[in-house]
Amino acid sequence: MTKMFRLTMAQLNPAVGDLTGNATLAREAWEAGREAGADMVALPEMFITGYQTQDLVQKPAFVADAMAHIMSLAADCADGPALAIGGPAFEDDRLYNCYFILRGGEIIARMKKHFLPNFNVFDEVRLFKSDDISGPYVVGNGPRLGSPICEDAWYPDVAETMVEAGAEILVVPNGSPYFRNKFPIRLNNMVARVVENDVPLVYLNMVGGQDDQVFDGGSFVLNRHGKLAMQMPVLQSAIAHVDFKQTDAGWEAIPGEMATLPGDIEQDYHVMVVGLRDYMRKTGFKKVLLGLSGGIDSAIVAAIATDALGPENVRCVMLPSEYTSQGSLDDAAKAADALGVKYDIVNIAGPRAAVTDALAPLFGDMPADLTEENIQSRIRGLLLMAQSNKFGEMLLTTGNKSEVAVGYATIYGDMAGGYNPIKDMYKTRVFETCRWRNANHRDWMKGPEGEVIPVAIIDKPPSAELRPDQKDEDSLPPYDILDGILTMLVDEEASVADCVAAGYDRETVKRVEHLIYISEYKRFQSAPGPRLSNRAFWLDRRYPIVNRWRDNT
Repeated sequence: MTKMFRLTMAQLNPAVGDLTGNATLAREAWEAGREAGADMVALPEMFITGYQTQDLVQKPAFVADAMAHIMSLAADCADGPALAIGGPAFEDDRLYNCYFILRGGEIIARMKKHFLPNFNVFDEVRLFKSDDISGPYVVGNGPRLGSPICEDAWYPDVAETMVEAGAEILVVPNGSPYFRNKFPIRLNNMVARVVENDVPLVYLNMVGGQDDQVFDGGSFVLNRHGKLAMQMPVLQSAIAHVDFKQTDAGWEAIPGEMATLPGDIEQDYHVMVVGLRDYMRKTGFKKVLLGLSGGIDSAIVAAIATDALGPENVRCVMLPSEYTSQGSLDDAAKAADALGVKYDIVNIAGPRAAVTDALAPLFGDMPADLTEENIQSRIRGLLLMAQSNKFGEMLLTTGNKSEVAVGYATIYGDMAGGYNPIKDMYKTRVFETCRWRNANHRDWMKGPEGEVIPVAIIDKPPSAELRPDQKDEDSLPPYDILDGILTMLVDEEASVADCVAAGYDRETVKRVEHLIYISEYKRFQSAPGPRLSNRAFWLDRRYPIVNRWRDNT
């Protein structure tokens, strides 16, 4: 009789700090595995605590509570398949990122993470201690299993050592957050581990939003020679069962489901939807509001919010001044109507006049300038925050990455808000994404099908409408040029000379560089938003606020 081993892969969505809720998800997954006749149910890295915990995991009481929940799971899940789950543990006053194998009411194996990531959004070196590479473990009469924890599988050493020690299948638990086009990088690295060690590999990733990071799932199974045997969906909680059979050549996964992975524009959009939805759910907010200006940025944020929360939970507010065009009024109303959201108008003419009168004795006959423009924006921020407080709706801010990068936004004005869904999306990408959303609808979207962002909004020249006939290009280079320069300076850390060599005007590059550096204080105070790139503002790119260096190459 052919020897078989069934593994249940639980690609689920924990919440940081919700130990009881995360344990409940783990029990439900274990029960699904038991009903399916699984030998082991596997959950992702640090699942009991959620990920990333940041410095919360340094609190001994939190770690002790997490361990108590692990032991409770061991007792509750004693009669059935083994349960593999990630969590923290103190040993000899050292804190480790562990992977616990629970069976028969106890911990039968404990893997400790060896390679601790310390780049981009990761700070594990300051949180955890590295340990020696763990050996394989056995569940019942099944194969010998090795579990490199996330980063451990990105280097040859850990997998090679485990296989040399007898591991026949590698089960890799992950807390790997999304950035655009990351999946092929993961897949290529895991294929390398399989080819190097000639064993199957299970890559299990968590899903869900946590602050600025969204974990995108996309778990998969590889057979020898790197052949894909199973592919789970991205950005959706899912449980799947994979059967391994023992052959003369070793263990082999029987091919299973093959989810189709969407393109990068769809994945970015889905990440923004999941990021907002989970941020709301995990912080306890139910409804949002935003200022709908008739421009493209607020229009796409309204669409994302509607797709994340449903139109009944989104309220848009137009706050016109004398500079607001009739076209913008019409476009904002059409966008709200297309999405089916509540739409209110609060005119700022009166408050603006009152502020102007109050400052007149101080400003005297000084000419109007950016100050007066910012007053308008700050009045809007004040009125929106007042509504947020009164109605318990979280205010969304709507600045794209291009604006965030160069400070083309008013602090305490249009930057006011609790979350920014498009914080890591350049303006040119915003246009592409709007066109994609108008042409596509998916079952994970709670908003309506069809043209939810009026074409007139996409086609008109961008403008803040804070003075007569204002256009963004009065203050900034055209967005295709600006975004090209920003991609090099911010995402690629290129030099000024590199940008000039790529064909950009040096004076323009230097101006953009200057704007990036002097706007750091604004970003320091800006709302969080979902990470779409591997060079997002906040944890990926940490620059000093005070910085007098400039690149003169």
